[in-house]
Amino acid sequence: MSKVSKREAGKAASLFPAPIFLPYFRSVTAALALHESQPGPRTLAALHRRVKASAAKRPGIYELLDPTGSVIYVGKSRDLRQRLLSYFTAPWPESKSARLIRCAADLRWRYLPSEFAALLEELRLIQEVKPLYNVHGNRYRASLAFVKVTAGKAPRLVVTESAREVTARYYGPFRGRAQALRGVRTLADLLGLRDCADRTPMVFEDQQSLFDQQLSPLCIRHELGTCLAPCAARVTASRYGVAVRAAADFLEGRATHPLGVVLDRMQHAAAARQFERAAAWRGRLDELVWLFGAVARLRAAVEALSFVYSVRDESGEGDDRVYLIRRGTIRATAPLPRSPLEREAFARVVRDCTADPEPAPAARTGREMSQLLLLMHWFRTHPEAYEDTSPYERWTHVQGARLQ
Repeated sequence: MSKVSKREAGKAASLFPAPIFLPYFRSVTAALALHESQPGPRTLAALHRRVKASAAKRPGIYELLDPTGSVIYVGKSRDLRQRLLSYFTAPWPESKSARLIRCAADLRWRYLPSEFAALLEELRLIQEVKPLYNVHGNRYRASLAFVKVTAGKAPRLVVTESAREVTARYYGPFRGRAQALRGVRTLADLLGLRDCADRTPMVFEDQQSLFDQQLSPLCIRHELGTCLAPCAARVTASRYGVAVRAAADFLEGRATHPLGVVLDRMQHAAAARQFERAAAWRGRLDELVWLFGAVARLRAAVEALSFVYSVRDESGEGDDRVYLIRRGTIRATAPLPRSPLEREAFARVVRDCTADPEPAPAARTGREMSQLLLLMHWFRTHPEAYEDTSPYERWTHVQGARLQ
């Protein structure tokens, strides 16, 4: 391609103003190249004719494909025909839909028995295919924060707005990023967990013999007593692991030891008439109390998302389904049992999936967190859906089970 002028660069930027294109356009040259390779009006018209001729008013998912056949966007709708036709009537260039359809060389769709089934399939495809223009999970994540326990030999606590890293574990979601930041900061300081970058080399005390010279901590936190300094061989791997487990116990609502530590220090400062210091510890106590309370409320909400959810086929074709939901994740799905044999088979599935009586850990993988957010959003925006749920006992006691 010939050298790009400033005028051409400005024209390209005006054609693609939306954030969904920003990760792709690493340079003006790339932007112009994509613009030149986009499907023309004939392709757009052909796609429009195909949708008008074939798409039905049924729930399902759809995929937009680029000229190489790669999926660039995944969506879902309760009415596929209406949703797909809206792409061709959306105002250009201000509408995201209009820009997306002009990047597509092809599209395909698949019907599903319900909007709920389409929602689950959309999430699965986004996680599996990772389409370029899907901002994964944004509709469920507004104003939410997650506490991430990083992987590696010296994990750290991080407050983040996403839950995508495969090797990390996540707690949440929490509403109030600023409060979560303060609470996690206090928790990490009390337990001595590091906050340096993941790329920082870690050297535990049990490895000290491997080094000829004494290592120095890379920041002042060790001197302040708020970091165990695994970067400078000041703590053993097992001792640091104990601190990480203590953080997990607190975030899972199993232990309140950090609260007791702060309370003792606040009372000691007050007894020594160090009132400013006592006030500072009181502030930290408030931060930890908020975090622990948020954990307790979250666990209660997640435990409430434990039931069998029956969903009727919205197309009337009889593909009714049941979903076994436990603690905010779907553990099994099956056609709605209609015969005694089918009910007994599903009862065995329910018994197997709910055999553990103990509360599940609050930590989740990124995939589990995405599904939890989806289910919390679904039942919050569709309160009538609770009418189609039933307790496990209705299914495990087969003699008393009835069709939903």
